[in-house]
Amino acid sequence: MAALKLVCALLLCILVTAPVTNAITCGQVTGSLAACIPYLRTGGRGPPPPCCNGVRSLNSAARTTPERQIACNCLKQAYRSIRGINPNVAAGLPRQCGVSIPYKISPTTDCSRVR
Repeated sequence: MAALKLVCALLLCILVTAPVTNAITCGQVTGSLAACIPYLRTGGRGPPPPCCNGVRSLNSAARTTPERQIACNCLKQAYRSIRGINPNVAAGLPRQCGVSIPYKISPTTDCSRVR
């Protein structure tokens, strides 16, 4: 009986400490949107196809509230680190790519409110 309790306790520890491998990362976010940087700086007729492919890929990857909040924070971080981004172009990027996201791409977005 003691051995069974020990095995159950060990299994519980393994489950609790197992890393979550499917969480979205800032590396994924910035990698997905790297092709968008020239467009975000200058605007133009529309984002290039690789940019929109990245936007759609990121939108598909961020399905849960925590994933959307991570993506939002990563976008804010990238926005602040890349000089020359046109705020209106950035805010309209998802729409230009035919994607709807539940927040505005802006350095002032409160990502904790993203659902």
